[in-house]
Amino acid sequence: MKGKLVVGLDIGTTSAKAVVFDAKGKLYAEAEEMVTTHYPEYGYAEQDPKEVETAARKVMRDVLAAVDEEKYELVATGLCTAMHSLICVDEVGNPLSKMLIWSDGRAGEQAERLLDNGKGDEIYSRTGTPIHPMTPFTKLMWMKENEEPAYKQAKSFMTMKEYLVYHWFGERVIDYAMASSTGMFDVKNQVWDKEALELAGVEESQLAPVVEPTYELTGLIPEVKESLGVPANHRFIIGSADGQLANLGSGATSPGEVNISVGTSGAIRQFIDGAPINDKMETFTYAFSNDTSIIGGPTNNGGIVLQWFKDLIKFPGNFTAIIETAKDVEPGANGILFLPYVNGERAPLWVQKTAGNFYGLQVEHTQAEVTRAVLEGIAFNIYQISQSLEKLAGAPKKITVNGGLTRSEIWVQILADIFGEDLYFSETHHNAAWGAAWVALVAAGEAKAFQDIKENLPTEKKITANKENHEAYQKVYKKYEKLADAVTVLFDEI
Repeated sequence: MKGKLVVGLDIGTTSAKAVVFDAKGKLYAEAEEMVTTHYPEYGYAEQDPKEVETAARKVMRDVLAAVDEEKYELVATGLCTAMHSLICVDEVGNPLSKMLIWSDGRAGEQAERLLDNGKGDEIYSRTGTPIHPMTPFTKLMWMKENEEPAYKQAKSFMTMKEYLVYHWFGERVIDYAMASSTGMFDVKNQVWDKEALELAGVEESQLAPVVEPTYELTGLIPEVKESLGVPANHRFIIGSADGQLANLGSGATSPGEVNISVGTSGAIRQFIDGAPINDKMETFTYAFSNDTSIIGGPTNNGGIVLQWFKDLIKFPGNFTAIIETAKDVEPGANGILFLPYVNGERAPLWVQKTAGNFYGLQVEHTQAEVTRAVLEGIAFNIYQISQSLEKLAGAPKKITVNGGLTRSEIWVQILADIFGEDLYFSETHHNAAWGAAWVALVAAGEAKAFQDIKENLPTEKKITANKENHEAYQKVYKKYEKLADAVTVLFDEI
């Protein structure tokens, strides 16, 4: 009997990845293709959706070709994409604009106005998506007010997931998570929010119908099928967004099970029944299905901060090498505090104009100590978001971590010590792709339920928290929190 394999296609901000797993989550094959982000003006961040779709084709073609069809059956592919993307398209799905990605900040003025006049709080209370320039909602307001030609000519508005689905299957649908990420989906009533659509100048017909993550996509266009080299009877499942699937792929599916993702950006999240919404707009509530949501908070500042710092000091080595230099520095970085807001910030501040800061620098400080402060600053920021998350969901029972920075056990140890909790992470670093693949297995009838993924996880590694370090970090964190509050006020006034 042939063994069974499944594919997770994960389209992120920096790359498209296709990963083949067996039914237990063991890695069989993988391919990755980088995509380019363009910054045509200050605050803008765009990608070419055609380039991203081409990259998705290439990685799928590469991994499908790597499978020995004499020994294995490729059951299905589950799709995963990054949230908050926006593309204006014409009547046949051709892009009229570049794809505006989550880090595009051009709609800052529109977001601030919504918050000042109270409409933002009202819309957030229904959508669960904080009012911020990251969302397609505010970006569409910006396009409307600036009379952008692509906006005025658009037949439809799509995320990258919808764009891919339309060009591969000729169908217009969007999963619950990606709909939530637009900032225009009422998670309480499971409908597009009329007031948000009115403010954005969008008709409901310009948006796609919303479907469950297990929705099967049929009618693969023959040209695409040939291009990908898809085997007979292979099924495609719409899947979900990267955050939800990272949690699922980490086995963090039950109350109290928290996942921390830190790649270019970062987030801390957990699944929850229903759609509870934080009344202070400190966290998000994104739908996953018609009765389940994921709550948490995103940070703009994960690995991008370390990349910035490495470039700033012209460090010649890689990420592993620069992190290694901070290994022997005591917790607290000898008095240096670092606010990691070099890329603006989402949670817990939701102030795009804020900026990074070092505090406490003195002439005797070393490069290793400053590096340690950078690593601790990223971790403190995530810890601060976790405090808001606990208000809705209670204290965590288990914390898993994934993303690029988890390849460094030194950094994960810092995070564990700050949280005072043992952390668990997968050795594959493909949690979102495995989550997408598992959704595909459930949809194909090869797995019974989402929660059953707990019995089918790749090998986990445990990092034990150092309680003595945690006590030291608690004192440092109180100073960090005061500094964050003080500095944020300054940027609010600019």
